[in-house]
Amino acid sequence: MTTNLVVIGFDGTPAAERAIREAAQLFPGRNALVVTVWEAGRAFDLAMIPTRGFELPLSDIDIRTAAEIDKALYNEAQQLARWGAQLANDNGMTAQGLAVADEVGVADTLVRLAKENEAAVLVAGAHRHARLAELLLGSTTKALLQHAPCPVLVVRGE
Repeated sequence: MTTNLVVIGFDGTPAAERAIREAAQLFPGRNALVVTVWEAGRAFDLAMIPTRGFELPLSDIDIRTAAEIDKALYNEAQQLARWGAQLANDNGMTAQGLAVADEVGVADTLVRLAKENEAAVLVAGAHRHARLAELLLGSTTKALLQHAPCPVLVVRGE
């Protein structure tokens, strides 16, 4: 049974902001889950990169610093998700924000959440690409359209 939930991918870009406004106009009063996907562990990747033999300077990031950076990135993702939820609430939806670690990719994470929550629709902002790429869909958008368990609303930036 599908709920009336609207899952909205939100990365803080103008396209994502517009996607929230458009979703609120199309689905007034609906419950929304505003999702910010962040890449956990990226700072650890930098700390663990072997630099000897590549004539690169040794990484100044140790494990403790990497943990602090990772925590800061998570906190930033949480703030971004709360801001997106506030935008949705200000535009007439009943929204909550959620920061989710990207384990497999942004599109896969959003599709998983749409499935788990039996979303009625999945919303995402589309970013402008280079001229040639504009003829094709971005990889995240394409994956959402191919794998989402529900209708997908893609909103271009202004």
